[in-house]
Amino acid sequence: MATGRQFDTDILSDEIFDVLCSMCRNEGRNTEGEKYCVDCHDYFCVSCVKVHSKVPLCAGHKVLDKSQVKSGTSKAMPRAPAERCDRHSHKHIDMYCQNHDNVGCSTCMAVDHRLCKDTFYIPEFIQNNTYQVESRDIQTKLKEIAKTLEKQADRFKQDKQRLLKRKAEILADIRKFRQEINDHLDKLEKSSIDEIESKVKCLEDKIEDSLKQLQANKSRIRSANDKLASTNTSHSEVFVYVKMGEDAANVANKYMEHVKIKSTVEDIEFQPDRTILTQLEQKKTVGTLSEKPKKTAGNLFQIKENKLYNVKVKSDENDCVIESACCMEDGTIILADYNNKKLKRLNRYNYTVTDYCDLPGQPWQMCMINNTQVAVTIPSKKEVHFISLERKMKKTNNINTDYKCFGLTYAYNNLYISDQYTSVYMFTLLGRKLNQFSKDQSGHKLFSCIGSLAVSKDVTRIYVADYENGLIVLDNNGQVITSFIDKQLRGANCCYLTEAGSVLVSGYFSNNVLQFTCDGELIGEVIKADSLKRKIQTVCCNQQMTKMCISRTIENNIEVFDI
Repeated sequence: MATGRQFDTDILSDEIFDVLCSMCRNEGRNTEGEKYCVDCHDYFCVSCVKVHSKVPLCAGHKVLDKSQVKSGTSKAMPRAPAERCDRHSHKHIDMYCQNHDNVGCSTCMAVDHRLCKDTFYIPEFIQNNTYQVESRDIQTKLKEIAKTLEKQADRFKQDKQRLLKRKAEILADIRKFRQEINDHLDKLEKSSIDEIESKVKCLEDKIEDSLKQLQANKSRIRSANDKLASTNTSHSEVFVYVKMGEDAANVANKYMEHVKIKSTVEDIEFQPDRTILTQLEQKKTVGTLSEKPKKTAGNLFQIKENKLYNVKVKSDENDCVIESACCMEDGTIILADYNNKKLKRLNRYNYTVTDYCDLPGQPWQMCMINNTQVAVTIPSKKEVHFISLERKMKKTNNINTDYKCFGLTYAYNNLYISDQYTSVYMFTLLGRKLNQFSKDQSGHKLFSCIGSLAVSKDVTRIYVADYENGLIVLDNNGQVITSFIDKQLRGANCCYLTEAGSVLVSGYFSNNVLQFTCDGELIGEVIKADSLKRKIQTVCCNQQMTKMCISRTIENNIEVFDI
């Protein structure tokens, strides 16, 4: 038997749509509603109204025939929302608190908004108020928030990747430190063994000497006894042999008395230094692990205590002038010693020189190519030399320029090399010139005296430290983005791009270090001028942004700061 008329979906008017059976419509069927529930504000067909009446929560609802519903009632009263409450899943979100501008189910209102005066049943509120829901505006807002959340998710992913990378580095550090401990224990063990061997050898020699003396006494006693036992001797010879025998016996007795008083065999024993074991037992780890806030390009670095480390080696003929420095991914620092024509590699823990490489001329600026290679400019030779860091440092190859090259930096398989006064050039690693930057947008000369270069990782910014013009920031077409000329930075001689994305610039005459954003905006002064100290020559940071290293003019030490 038919339970109601069926309607063609394509020709449904709003009026007809409002009197369809709500339960059938939810299941995709368009059936005319014969009954109307006053409490639910919904129409039901004959079959569905029976189901509706069997639901305990709907048992007391007032159900009318469609003919009893006043004209326009169905359109006047909007349908109740079908969205379920997250907290009370058996309830629909059909209530609105105007005081808090919040929606919820009836239970939410009873619990959280029982003191609120303006709570409404949503269909009634919409019916009685000219309330416009601007869904498009909300959708736009939600899309914008979704983009923001997605960007933040990307940052979290990057943070996770950075964290896992740092974990791998720390684990490598732990293993390396453990190996250093093992190596030192091996040295202690060898020293102890060598000491024992030496002591035993000395005692063995004493015993051998005693055995020789004993054998000599035995020989004299045996000889004297044999002579006295001879029957073919005269009384005179017997007299002589007797006296010789007495002498041999006396010497032997004195020897034995000496042996009794002072034993020739010394006992040896080994007492382990238990303090070493005690100290190890007191340690829970081989080091300390701490969390440090991630440094960003906009935060001014705060330096703490600093220590001096001597970087002069025996073969240096002059005092050191560290013209450039860079820090490798594993934490080791490479220095370019201008006065002694060397590149020097420092241990990342105690900053001692572990290796060096002689150069054919005085080096100027140096940069990292990869984990096992650096490049350095030799102005007098008009050359850029590549140095391998695998095992022993050694020169591998070089490229020639037609000018005295000073500034040097590297990014995306390209070298950025400057002369001293006029230009920044872009080269391939094989030495082919790609571009040259000399003049600004107005055709004026860009540079006066170039100290050093740096380039951003995305190659959108080129940083030039110019003794007269301060910090100059160029785009990748050589156009000036900004420049910083101020008495706070005089004699800009070194610029260094940190892992956090900010730029450190040292001033030779202002004798300080300033920190800038990637766009060349001043953040602040990291190292303040000190008239009692020599001029700052270069600055660099490790990739973990925990240490800052600077060098000063004609000084055999470098200064390392905690950040």
